Amino acid sequence: MTIGLATIGTFPWASVPGYVAAQVAGGFLGAIVVWLAYLPHWEATTDPDAKLAVFCTAPAIRKPSTNVITEIIGTFMLVLAILAVISPANLAQGSDWARGLGPLLVGAIVWSIGISLGGPTGYAINPARDLGPRIAHAVLPLPAKGGSDWGYAWVPVVGPIIGGVLGALCYQLIWQ
Repeated sequence: MTIGLATIGTFPWASVPGYVAAQVAGGFLGAIVVWLAYLPHWEATTDPDAKLAVFCTAPAIRKPSTNVITEIIGTFMLVLAILAVISPANLAQGSDWARGLGPLLVGAIVWSIGISLGGPTGYAINPARDLGPRIAHAVLPLPAKGGSDWGYAWVPVVGPIIGGVLGALCYQLIWQ
């Protein structure tokens, strides 16, 4: 979303690095909270893939070219739908209606993307959602955790960036 908005000029490029760093750090800290919540389970769980799945996405069928396409489609739909729904033409910015309904609609969009497109890749649809927790998996002390699958880690980063940019450009083309 951040890079897509910067691409269409509604978010300053100078702020992108700070926002991206904060988003990845938020994903990392959120993963630490999850790690703490599952603390007694790490020792009892013997499957390293099950442990990794708590932190980050993985494809049902590992084929990077199509996995990237899936992430592009999911993120394209996410950004386009969010921008259309929260558009000032649809929701008066700052109104009680926008403050209450806007977040609910965004949640419904994410949920519907997960239901419809989540199967092939686990639908990262946000680089920070996968990268931050994947880094946490790499550094946290998990017994018999296995690797963090860095060979796949680029897919849920590159796909959502491309999809986010395309979704924002499409929104700009259609509604502006």
